[in-house]
Amino acid sequence: MRTILAADDSATMRQMINFCLKKSGYGVVEAVDGEDALVKLKAQQADLVITDLHMPRLDGIELIKRIRSLPSYRFTPILMLTTDASTERKAEGQAAGATGWIIKPFEPEQLIKVIKRVLPG
Repeated sequence: MRTILAADDSATMRQMINFCLKKSGYGVVEAVDGEDALVKLKAQQADLVITDLHMPRLDGIELIKRIRSLPSYRFTPILMLTTDASTERKAEGQAAGATGWIIKPFEPEQLIKVIKRVLPG
């Protein structure tokens, strides 16, 4: 089973992502912010990371930079999930190492489609 780490400071959003992913056969690890995500990624390997952009303690952009600095996560797909659709933010996310961008609110089918595109098999 493929494992996906979902980092979002909104409990409601984590629940929605968790439900959507588990229904599609993925294992899910939840993180409440970027710092929590780093701790969990070091403890358990994830096949894909979904992160919110705006989080306390460590935002999504900085989280992506730190994940990319870990040798075991250099090529792991990372999706930004955010309400911020600005071109500047997308460019900043891509420069940090984000694989893709999903705008909230999202349809569960859309999320799964993007995951299957970046995490084949």
